[in-house]
Amino acid sequence: MRPRMRICLSAALAGAGLILSGCANPSVGSDRDDPTQPVTLKFWHGWSNTAEVKAIDDSIARFEKLHPNITVKTVNNVSDATVNQALRAGGDDAPDVVSSFTTNNVGQYCSSGMWVNLDPFMKKTGVEKTKVFPKTFLDYTNYQGNQCALPLLADSYGLYYNKDAFREAGIERPPRTMSEFKRDAAKLTKRKPNGSLARAGFVPNFRLYQNSPDRLFAQWGPKYFDGEGKARLSKDPRSKQFFATQRELIAAQGGYAALEKFRTTFGDEMSSQSSFMTQKAAMHLDGEWRGLMLEEGKAKFDWGTAPLPVPDDQADTYGRGFLTGTVAGIAHSSKHQNAAWELVKFLTTDTDQVVRFANAIHNVPSTFAALKSPKLDADPAFRTFIDIARNPHSTALPPSVNGGQYVVSLQDFSYDVEAGKVPDLDRGLRELDAQIDTDNLQSVN
Repeated sequence: MRPRMRICLSAALAGAGLILSGCANPSVGSDRDDPTQPVTLKFWHGWSNTAEVKAIDDSIARFEKLHPNITVKTVNNVSDATVNQALRAGGDDAPDVVSSFTTNNVGQYCSSGMWVNLDPFMKKTGVEKTKVFPKTFLDYTNYQGNQCALPLLADSYGLYYNKDAFREAGIERPPRTMSEFKRDAAKLTKRKPNGSLARAGFVPNFRLYQNSPDRLFAQWGPKYFDGEGKARLSKDPRSKQFFATQRELIAAQGGYAALEKFRTTFGDEMSSQSSFMTQKAAMHLDGEWRGLMLEEGKAKFDWGTAPLPVPDDQADTYGRGFLTGTVAGIAHSSKHQNAAWELVKFLTTDTDQVVRFANAIHNVPSTFAALKSPKLDADPAFRTFIDIARNPHSTALPPSVNGGQYVVSLQDFSYDVEAGKVPDLDRGLRELDAQIDTDNLQSVN
């Protein structure tokens, strides 16, 4: 179970050394090593939960059994900031294999040269990536043709809904279109005698938990950049449709001020006092890990999962969702790149390994074969997210040269839109595009 944490501050990205890709000066490693000779690899990853770390350690044990000449020393709970500092410094203490939860930064990993291009390694070992990985997963692990990372499990986002509340409101199934979403959200909203909210149908406010705007926007299938890498949100009519729908969802449940006030009564996202667990929200946007949390927390109501609704004029895309995931790569500074590739290949392409790891930490597998495996967790709630990951209309954020800075800009803009601080949406979107383009230009100069 590994929740995705939203990007909150551009300063955090800057502090991680992930704003100016031009600053990278990676140490030169070697791809001339013999992977059959005794070697010790250093693998740095971000997992820290006891069960997650055990799942990684079990994976390494399986790898070492297959490759008795390779010893892997792992370091857990490592941030992108720490990894990038180590790779810039180089030397014997730097990792050989690295993983990251932040797919938004793939553009910088690739463009900076700190992670090596994996295509040559795949070619010489017979890995045909388009036959192994779904296209969306390949999209968020390469930048401008440089496949410097591969998917290492994925996360997909969908809808959790309170079946008891649905039955009480006379709603037979979860909504599939945005018009049904607004209708059901209003029917599910309950108020106290004084008029304040007792339960929201769905809290669309962008500051709530996993409600980063890009996740709901994915239901429209937006295109953030044109072929030249220029921001184009203002030129895409789906941008205005998205914001209009979000504001209509807010209006249907009493308005922004009422929902924001209600939001402050929710407990921490990962606690037993979160909004869905306490039945203060009848529908909830979240990833596949939430189901396990609801089971372990012994939720006191009947609940189910479904894909998020889609725009009415794209009803045929129902089943889609937002995708992201963990990525793995090889440090450019590694002098054992062929041996490192053996580890990356095992972790990302071995079907049995991918399925066992996915089942262990309750994440979505990231290969065609693993997604179809009969050994995959058969829990119906989890299967919803498998289906979302397999849906050809599901999308991920495109990599950018300055990492996730454009997502931060979108978030800041979205906060103002939902609060009614953007009177001219067309102008606001043009200014957002200009800001994103300026940030991207600065990052390469």
